Amino acid sequence: MSRRVVITGMGAVTPHELRIELKGSNMSRRVVITGMGAVTPLGTGVEKFWDGIRANRIGISEIDMYDTERTGVKLAGIVRDFDETAYYDVEGCFDKKEARRMDRFTKYAVVSAHEALNDAGTDFSDIDPYRAGVIIGSGIGGIDLTLAEHNKYLEKGPSRISAFYVPMMISNMAAGTVSMKTGFRGANFDVTTACCSGTHSIGEAFRKIKDGYLDVALAGGTESTHEEFTFGGFSNMKALTKSADKNKASIPFDKDRNGFVLGEGAAVLVLEEYEHAKARGAKIYAEVAGYGATCDGYHMTSPMPSGEAAGMGMKLAMEEAGLTPADVDYINAHGTSTGLNDKYETAAIKVAFGDEAKNVKISSTKSMIGHLLGAAGAVEAVVCAKSIQEGFIHATVGLENPDEECDLDYCANKNYEQEVRAVLSNSLGFGGHNATLCFKKAAE
Repeated sequence: MSRRVVITGMGAVTPHELRIELKGSNMSRRVVITGMGAVTPLGTGVEKFWDGIRANRIGISEIDMYDTERTGVKLAGIVRDFDETAYYDVEGCFDKKEARRMDRFTKYAVVSAHEALNDAGTDFSDIDPYRAGVIIGSGIGGIDLTLAEHNKYLEKGPSRISAFYVPMMISNMAAGTVSMKTGFRGANFDVTTACCSGTHSIGEAFRKIKDGYLDVALAGGTESTHEEFTFGGFSNMKALTKSADKNKASIPFDKDRNGFVLGEGAAVLVLEEYEHAKARGAKIYAEVAGYGATCDGYHMTSPMPSGEAAGMGMKLAMEEAGLTPADVDYINAHGTSTGLNDKYETAAIKVAFGDEAKNVKISSTKSMIGHLLGAAGAVEAVVCAKSIQEGFIHATVGLENPDEECDLDYCANKNYEQEVRAVLSNSLGFGGHNATLCFKKAAE
């Protein structure tokens, strides 16, 4: 904590490499996952979600919020069982009046955080509130609300725009609201890095605890998009599948893949400093051991073909965790079911793992729930933690015709019951963002 930071220049920055050996007791603080909550297309609550994952259940369903004729997009990963009225009288959630002033993505985050704290078995009132933080990302925020208020503006003028529009719409309000509900007053912010938002949020929370700035954090991601407008935008850039068959719509690494399935949901994890968790006898799912964040600097939407930058993110995560590729049993891939992502992510894994790439098991959770955008990495982090806890690796469901350019072990329609010692979770976002988390068993 005594490292000094100075400004050494302004303007253009030239590439250079600087490696510093981190020393001191604060640099060795361990971070563990002690609670989890989720709202997903497979169900609200981690138990329902995980049961669906273990059963290889498809949570993708027909769009019924609007007529799909104009966009041609028929399917989505829709949360079907979220009844907000069930939380009106639940302490730590929201009442009916508050609910009217929250966008759906914020409600998902509040409920996920509430479940995560219940799972952790404490409200952390023994901790200085300024050492408890909330970092919850969202790729889009309240876009449905924006469209609704914009329509009111066009029809009736600016005086009819809701006074709550701005605080309901802004993507940081999920983190802000969770802080208001929990009393956590430490670092609180929203990471918005497209599909990497949830993964970056967990990674940044991990660093805050590891480096001694926080002792506990609620971290994750949330997203909710229901409107034709959003689906039209993604569809026009040729990102979404037009398939009407839910069993063949999201098929990562398959030769017949033709776009991703847009989904919604949220997940929040309790990250806790290990010694504190151990002292209170907490249940520990897994340890967050490494985090790598890089950028392609290549293209607005396409990953780097060589996989170099994403591969470096994986290398950095393993290096921080003190692991080699041979130590990693499983990779939860970004695996979007788009033509470019899946083959370039395959290339990235080969960059990071070398000859070991052929030995590691890889699968995509998106094959069952679609792509939850800013919430994807957080929901997939739940999968990684449960995989370690239960010794289970789920299949890439629907993968029947492997692409020759995706030639690794993607667990095609096959689950594995085995010890899972260490896991990587990848997220790759528009703008060239790459993020990888490394989870491992929390040894004594």
